[in-house]
Amino acid sequence: MAPDTLGRLSTCEDALRIRVRAKFMGWQSHNLHFSALNHSPLGDAKAIPHLSDHRRLPSMYFSTRLTTAIAAVVGIIFLYTITSISARDPTSIFFNPSKGYAPRYSTVRRQQAEAFITAFNPASVVKAGDEKQRKLCVGIPSFKREDAQYLPDALGSLLEGLTPEERQEIYLMVFIAHSKPATHPSYNEEWLSGLADKVLTYDFGADRLQYIVDMENKGGKFDEKGLFDYSLLLEKCTEQFTPYIAIFEDDTIAMDGWYHRTIAAIHEAEQQAALRRAKPDFLYLRLFYTEEFLGWHAQYWYRYLFNCIGIALIPTLAIFLVRYTQPTTKLSLRLMTRRTFVYIYGTLAVLILIFFALGRMTMRPLSNGVREMPKFGCCSQAFVFPNTKATELVSYFKERHVGYMDVLTEDFANERGELRYAVTPSVVQHVGRKSSKGDDYGPMSKWGLSVAEKIWNFRFEKFDWEALKKEHEEVTRLRKEGANDAQTS
Repeated sequence: MAPDTLGRLSTCEDALRIRVRAKFMGWQSHNLHFSALNHSPLGDAKAIPHLSDHRRLPSMYFSTRLTTAIAAVVGIIFLYTITSISARDPTSIFFNPSKGYAPRYSTVRRQQAEAFITAFNPASVVKAGDEKQRKLCVGIPSFKREDAQYLPDALGSLLEGLTPEERQEIYLMVFIAHSKPATHPSYNEEWLSGLADKVLTYDFGADRLQYIVDMENKGGKFDEKGLFDYSLLLEKCTEQFTPYIAIFEDDTIAMDGWYHRTIAAIHEAEQQAALRRAKPDFLYLRLFYTEEFLGWHAQYWYRYLFNCIGIALIPTLAIFLVRYTQPTTKLSLRLMTRRTFVYIYGTLAVLILIFFALGRMTMRPLSNGVREMPKFGCCSQAFVFPNTKATELVSYFKERHVGYMDVLTEDFANERGELRYAVTPSVVQHVGRKSSKGDDYGPMSKWGLSVAEKIWNFRFEKFDWEALKKEHEEVTRLRKEGANDAQTS
């Protein structure tokens, strides 16, 4: 056979071999030519792809897999991050009850309170100073509970860590709300009378005491007896003539430094009432609230829609600005395509959905300090009232006679246009597990928790006990320096 014929056949075999290999690897070449069949091997060498082109194919597949893997890892990290951020936000769809309701700081604080009560020594107790020194009357209504007794922890947390000067500014009153006080397991404890300035009981005659017994026999009648007890304690505190009165439920825990933060919050509330609202006082300062009711509210849908439209207008204006100023550039033409619009606004819609899904307390948390809270504040665990407002509230409660204290207080405020403030973060945590209203597993319960257990301040658990201790020490130091400067001047 002629040499040129053998050359053509060899070239043909090479070309066919390349084509089969390319097809086997899934690679399609649109430029594969077989001109070598009609030309000499010394002709156009570019007609047949070189084998090195095909050796690059594995790297192409490797880069695709690497990109996919990186995208998957980034997606997992992003999902984990956003779920972790909102795990303790009850207004988020990523809320994790096991994390959100975990008693982190409150467990430490209860241990400190228990240690304080256990170490009670009458010889070292400091009580309220004279009337001129007192700034706050603190009242704690307490009754026997079947599941647990919270009074020792509540009282211990209020007193543990107080300096002698702070303790002298507080008149502490514990109200044992039983017709027979000895029914309460803490009534005969030495630490109760030793730590409190007064242990209040029903000091009534036979007829009025029978009224209390009747309410107890009817299961407590919380909407009647609870209101009666709260009014009585509030009234007794007004008689101490302290400028302010604080009422704490007995199933609460106060943070280390609650007193200096409360006093600072009172001053801030006074200033806001005077400067911003031109009012001489306010109705109450809330020391506890739960964030559960501070999420996105359907009644404000129009605000959210307006904000979303405003955000959507930003890329729209940017696109038309580029189109107007540079109408013939590639960027301008590319921005006006349907694909670009779908990509931009699809991405924007996803980001808006993520924003709302993360929860309001994550995306728009309440700033530290004092703010008005006329709505969605819950519940009645800890309030501070000016003495004059407390007197008015007592009269109002007596007129209404029946009702829940927190509901009637809001009615009073709405009827008279009163100012209502809350301090952030809360200085008190609710640790009760059973509601005194008897609706533990009603419609409001979920996640296997009772209604009482869901009354929880999530931000309170972020406190660090060491940081709070240092803060309290620093405040005490500054207070002493201020007192020394006042004496020398």
